[in-house]
Amino acid sequence: MGDILSALIPPAVVAAVFCTFVVKLLRKEMAPRTSDGRLVSEVDDATGSAQGDAAAASPAGAAAVAPEDGAKGAEGASPEVPADRGDAADR
Repeated sequence: MGDILSALIPPAVVAAVFCTFVVKLLRKEMAPRTSDGRLVSEVDDATGSAQGDAAAASPAGAAAVAPEDGAKGAEGASPEVPADRGDAADR
């Protein structure tokens, strides 16, 4: 029985290491990503430090737009161009 066990240990170790690396690779490749391809955890880390810096630099009464909102968070943002509206020809 010792011969069988000693013969099976090296392939078992190789298989365990292979499976470990496959699992690590799959977890990295299948991690949630943003639309531009960055990992969500990288974006969270970057915005966390940027918000801390921005909060210290901005006045207390100022309204801040989150960095991930971009132009969507701007006041008065409209998805239409004024010339695309139907009533633009009447003017």
